[in-house]
Amino acid sequence: VMRTCVLLSAVLWCLTGVQCPRSTLFNAKGFIYGKTGRPDKIYVKLHQNSPVFICMDFKLSKKEIVDPTYLWIGPNEKTLTGNNRINITETGQLMVKDFLEPLSGLYTCTLSYKTVKAETQEEKTVKKRYDFMVFAYREPDYSYQMAVRFTTRSCIGRYNDVFFRVLKKLLDSLISDLSCHVIEPSYKCHSVEIPEHGLIHELFIAFQVNPFAPGWKGACNGSVDCEDTTNHNILQARDRIEEFFRSQAYIFYHNFNKTLPAMHFVDHSLQVVRLDSCRPGFGKNERLHSNCASCCVVCSPATFSPDVNVTCQTCVSVLTYGAKSCPQTSNKNQQYEDQR
Repeated sequence: VMRTCVLLSAVLWCLTGVQCPRSTLFNAKGFIYGKTGRPDKIYVKLHQNSPVFICMDFKLSKKEIVDPTYLWIGPNEKTLTGNNRINITETGQLMVKDFLEPLSGLYTCTLSYKTVKAETQEEKTVKKRYDFMVFAYREPDYSYQMAVRFTTRSCIGRYNDVFFRVLKKLLDSLISDLSCHVIEPSYKCHSVEIPEHGLIHELFIAFQVNPFAPGWKGACNGSVDCEDTTNHNILQARDRIEEFFRSQAYIFYHNFNKTLPAMHFVDHSLQVVRLDSCRPGFGKNERLHSNCASCCVVCSPATFSPDVNVTCQTCVSVLTYGAKSCPQTSNKNQQYEDQR
């Protein structure tokens, strides 16, 4: 970072002619007991194992149960049986391995057991139903919108364009090893009147730091779900760029004996805002998923998400979870992965 800062400082001085960086049950490792009435919403991270669902309520689990039987019904309204993805124990505990979008939905368990009167040995069968509403989710993809300001001698002259290109190149080099890059860079020159300093010219520069530079999938090391890696990288990229601009202020105010070139970083001008996006088939909805408000939750039936928007759109003809297209618009917005 320091080397890049010094390099930019030299460029600035050359250019100016001086000298030449969910859910109350949101626990994928816990046990979820059933409850009668409206089911709780449970969120399972994509490609992770679900919590263990218990086919009885907590109070009943502390009592003796005679001849219990358990019947699990999945989101497709078919009886669940054990297989390489569905694990059901003889005590009615259910766990779903490697959770995927189509596995989202309502899971229902019916517990049947007997009560026996001690004095008459009279038996009575009791049935209880427990519902679990389960949704796949994934973390949002992070990017950062940043804005900075630099003073300049004039709003006229090619050196503003030269500086802008050099700055972008330096920032890209600062974060390229993280598979991140700067996108949508822009600048405008404005005249700013500052009390006791008069009128000065400043470049208002904006850009976005994005974790999907060409070849970004190589950083995933074959991982099926890579957002943890890309989000980790973009956080490092943000920190490097923030340190880069902090160092700019330090270099100018301490290394140049407070003699500033006409073009220099405006201290404290850096602004950073995180932008979240969701992968196709996922979206955010604080009203429906208040216990996982920051998550990208799988789009429910009658909705879809074709791109990186953070909301699922309405499409009444969609019958599945995680839809990426609407049958009426199936040919639109399907180039997301290719563009990345």
